Amino acid sequence: MKSFRTLFALLIAVVMASPAVAQSRGGGRITGKVVDEAGKPIVDVTVKAVKIGESQVFNTKTNDKGEWTLAGLAGGAWNVDFEKPGLESVQRSIDVREGGRLPPVSLTMKPAPPEVDPREEINKEMAVAAEHIKAGRIPDARKIYEGLLVKFPLVHQFHSFIARTYAAENNNAKAIEHVRIGLEKEPENVETKMLLAELLQASGEKDEAKKLLDTIDVTQAKDPFPFVNVAINLINDNKAPEAVEMLTKLITQFPTEPQLLYYRGRAYLASSKFDDAKVDLEKFVAANPATAQKEVEDAKKIVEQLVKK
Repeated sequence: MKSFRTLFALLIAVVMASPAVAQSRGGGRITGKVVDEAGKPIVDVTVKAVKIGESQVFNTKTNDKGEWTLAGLAGGAWNVDFEKPGLESVQRSIDVREGGRLPPVSLTMKPAPPEVDPREEINKEMAVAAEHIKAGRIPDARKIYEGLLVKFPLVHQFHSFIARTYAAENNNAKAIEHVRIGLEKEPENVETKMLLAELLQASGEKDEAKKLLDTIDVTQAKDPFPFVNVAINLINDNKAPEAVEMLTKLITQFPTEPQLLYYRGRAYLASSKFDDAKVDLEKFVAANPATAQKEVEDAKKIVEQLVKK
């Protein structure tokens, strides 16, 4: 059984709440009719009314004649919304008077404009920007990306595209500025993290770049080479075992990238694991990637030296 004090508190709460509801209810009444542009009645239009300054919602729907009625309204200014899927929503402000009849509200609703898919415009503009980049017109490409960002501010990836244009002009500071904005908006975006790490490494911020890459699951990465740069730095900083660990994960994730074998071979070499180094480097030489002939020649020399030992 509730105590007298609890019951009294509940009673006070009900009494305190009652005036707020009462301020919206009264003896006023509004009616109206909704038609289309041809003058035909529109059925099932949702009519919602809220007295200005209050929160209680009164609602109804139009009948098969397009007519509607809301009764029991307090006197004062009301916002009345008219909504139906496929039609443009309309809002009217109506002054309700208690004790007197208001003329019916006549309303014409128009079809809602078709929704435009922004991807078509974005893809078209991005294609133009790509042509500018191909022709070396970097500022022109950046202008397109900046315009798209203004028009579609929720597409935060435009910051990354803008950053790449600055990086192409060797303005890493400005590039990093834009990537940081994009990452702030989407802190778990792996591609943005990778880009920022790459720019930080190019700017000499090796420690911050590594910390950032440490937050990325390698299995989510689409490009191994920002990690490779970190591995090279680890080798140079006498942390070859850490480089081996990182490169092993990358080889598992990117088995078709033979250059990873070269760098792990170098990491094994720096760790004095000569047999493991020889295996990786021989595999790399056998793959003979056309884009890494300088590394292939270096690997051959190392293997020759290891064989002589």
